[in-house]
Amino acid sequence: MSFSVPHNAPNFVSDQRANENAYWGSARRTHPNGHANHGIGNSLNGLFENKSLPMYKDKPYSYAASRRQAPWYKRPGVWLAFGVLSLLNFYIFWTFLRPSVRASIEGDHNSSNTWNWLEKPSGTIADWDLRREAVKDAFKLSWDGYATHAWGMDEYHPITKSGKQMTPTGMGWIIVDALDTLMIMNLTSRLSHAREWISTSLDYNQDHEVNTFETTIRMLGGLLSAHYLSTEFPDMAPLSDDDVGKPGEDLYLEKAADLADRLLGAFDTQSGVPLASVNLKTMKGAASHDDGGASSTAEAASLQLEFKYLAMLMGEKLYWQKAEKVIEVFDNNGMQDGLLPIFVHADQGTFQGYNIRLGSRGDSYYEYLIKQYLQTSKEEPVYLELWDEALAGVRKHLITYSKRAHFTVLGERQDGLLNKLTPKMDHLVCFMPGTIALGATEGRTLVDARKSTNWTQKQADEIELAKELTKTCWGMYKAMSTGLAPEITHFEITDPPQMYRHGPLSSLDTDFSDYHGDSTLWKKDYVIKSQDSHNLQRPETVESLFYMWRITGDVMYREWGWEMFKSFVKYSGVEDGGGFTSLSNANKIPPTKKDNMESFWLAETLKYFYLLFSPTEVLPLDTIVINTEAHIFPRFKLQRGLKTGWTRKTRDANGMIQEEGRGRLPTAVSDVLNIEEKSTVRKLRVVEAISHATEDGELGLVNGIEPNGKAKSFAG
Repeated sequence: MSFSVPHNAPNFVSDQRANENAYWGSARRTHPNGHANHGIGNSLNGLFENKSLPMYKDKPYSYAASRRQAPWYKRPGVWLAFGVLSLLNFYIFWTFLRPSVRASIEGDHNSSNTWNWLEKPSGTIADWDLRREAVKDAFKLSWDGYATHAWGMDEYHPITKSGKQMTPTGMGWIIVDALDTLMIMNLTSRLSHAREWISTSLDYNQDHEVNTFETTIRMLGGLLSAHYLSTEFPDMAPLSDDDVGKPGEDLYLEKAADLADRLLGAFDTQSGVPLASVNLKTMKGAASHDDGGASSTAEAASLQLEFKYLAMLMGEKLYWQKAEKVIEVFDNNGMQDGLLPIFVHADQGTFQGYNIRLGSRGDSYYEYLIKQYLQTSKEEPVYLELWDEALAGVRKHLITYSKRAHFTVLGERQDGLLNKLTPKMDHLVCFMPGTIALGATEGRTLVDARKSTNWTQKQADEIELAKELTKTCWGMYKAMSTGLAPEITHFEITDPPQMYRHGPLSSLDTDFSDYHGDSTLWKKDYVIKSQDSHNLQRPETVESLFYMWRITGDVMYREWGWEMFKSFVKYSGVEDGGGFTSLSNANKIPPTKKDNMESFWLAETLKYFYLLFSPTEVLPLDTIVINTEAHIFPRFKLQRGLKTGWTRKTRDANGMIQEEGRGRLPTAVSDVLNIEEKSTVRKLRVVEAISHATEDGELGLVNGIEPNGKAKSFAG
C-alpha cells in the first residue's frame, strides 16, 4: 500500500520557537565528540566503548535555528577554547573520575571513592549541565551495548548480552522508541545508524499479532515524534537525509501512516472500542487472550494523541474519528464521578467488573483526558470537563493518608466505589502528580498561571495535591535499600481511613527528617512486599519531577532526580559495557539483577532525567504535549476539517446521565447490587439510601439487599 504524504503539511510556528532557537544558538557547546566538554561523558566513553564496534562521529552540540552558518571549526576562538577545555577535561578525568566510574559499573560498592564522580562537593552550586551530560553518557552506554550485542532486536538482555525479536523480522521496538531521545540529546551519528535501519530493515507487513496500545504509544508515537522534531527543530541531531526535497524527507511519517493503517483493524468492533491486539499483515483485531477477552480501559483510551496528531498531519479524518469514538462510548456508560473500571468489553463497549484504580490498566485514560484538551490548544473543552470530573472523583474516593507520617496515598477501589479502599500504589500511579500540575497550569509556570484571571482556589489545591503525591512517590525510592522504587507499594493507614474529603493532612518536611524523635519511623508507613520489590527502570516518578520542576521552579525536584539517577547508575549498571538492567530485587544490596533493559529506559526514563537537568527553554511545556511513552507532539489548532465529533449526554447535578425524564442510577451502585430491574421501587430506595449513607466514606458499614433477599454489607 502506498501513501501520498502531503508536502504542504502545516509548519508549527510558535512564539516560543524564536526564544528557544536564540537560547540554543547562544548556548552552543562544541566538542569533537559532539557533547559538552565535561569529564563524565569522556570517561564513560573511553572506558566502556567496545572498540570493535564502528563508532560514529557525532555532529556538534548545537540547536541553533539555521544550518546556514559557518562550520564550527571556522568560528573564531573555537580551537583555543577547545584546547583549554581539553586540558582541563584530561586533568579532571585522570585525577578524579576514571577509577570511580570503573568501580561503579563493575559493582565495587564498597569503595569509598566510587561515587566521587556523582557527588556535588559541599558548599558548591550544582552544575546542571554536567549532570545532564552524565545522563547522556548513561544513555550512550545503554545504546552502544544494545547496538553491539542486539542491534535490530526488539529485546535486549544486557547481562547475557543477547537479544530477541518479538515478531518474525522485528518491530524496531528499541530503535524507534528511542529516536526522539537521540535527537534531543543530539546524538547525530547514532541517529544516523538508527535511521538507516528504519529505512532498510523496518517492515510492518508481518503475519503476527501485536498489542494495539503498546505498538501505538511506542512505535507510532516514536515515529510521529521523530517526524515532529526533525522537521520543526532541524538542528537537533541534524541529518541531510531528511532535508526538504530529499528522498527520505517523509520517512518517519510514511512509516507512521503505514503502521497506523494496520492498527486501524483493531477498531473494527461493534462499539468502536479497539481490541487488545491486531495482526499487522491481515489488519484484523484480536481479543485479549486473558481477562475474559476484555480490553483494558487505559489501553483503549490512550491512542488518541497519536491518531489525532496523525490525522492533522495527513488530513485524514478517519484516524480522528476512530480515536475519539472510544471516549464517547466510555462516557456514555455514565460511570460515577468520572472513575472507570479497568476492563471493557470491546464489542459491547461496556465495562467489566468494578475494579477502579489509576495504576496498571487504568492510568493513561486519565492522563490523556487533560492532554487531549491541551493538544488541540484548548479548543475541545469536553476533555477538560472529563478531566475535572475524574480528578474530583479521585479526591473524593481514592485519596487517603498514611498512618504515621500522613503521606498522601492514591489508593484503589478493587470492588467498586462503595467498597473498601485498598491503600496500594503501583509505581505507574506516580505519573499522576505531574499530570495534575500540568492540568492546573496548562503547562505554564506557576508564577505565570497565578497571574491569570482564571486562577482559582481549585487550581491552588491541585498544585498542593500534586506536591504531596510527588513526595509520596519520592518516598518509595527513599524507603528502599538501593534507593530505587519497587513496582508496587502498600501503605499503613488508619481504620477507618482519613480521606481527602474529610480534610487534607500535612506530611513530613520534604527532607524526610525527624518524625516524633525518630528519623526512620516514617518508613513503616511504606509496606514493601517481597513479590513487589522489583524495579523495572520505570519513568513515572522522574516524569513527575520533570513537570514539577518546570511548573513550580523548585530546585528540590531536580535534586531528588539527581539522587534517583545516581541510584540507577550505582545499582543497575552491567559489567563489560552492557549498559543498565532491571532489578529482580531492589531492596537488598547488592541487588538481584533481572537481565532485561526495557525500551522505556531509553525512551522515557533517561529522556526525563535529561530534560529535568536541561534549561527550561528546551521544549517549553506550553507548546507541546508528551504522550504516555514520553514522545513529543506539538499543540495545534483544529484545522483541515477536524473537530470534536461528539457531545456528552445530558447529566443531572450529580453528574448522572438523564434518560427518559429521570436521572440514571450510578452504574457502579447498580452493578454492586446486581440490580436487574431498576424500576423496582424497593431496590431504588436501597440504592438511594446507600448513596446518601456513603457520602462520608469509610465511617461505617451500610447494609444493602441483594436480589436474593440476603443482606449484604458495603464498606463505604
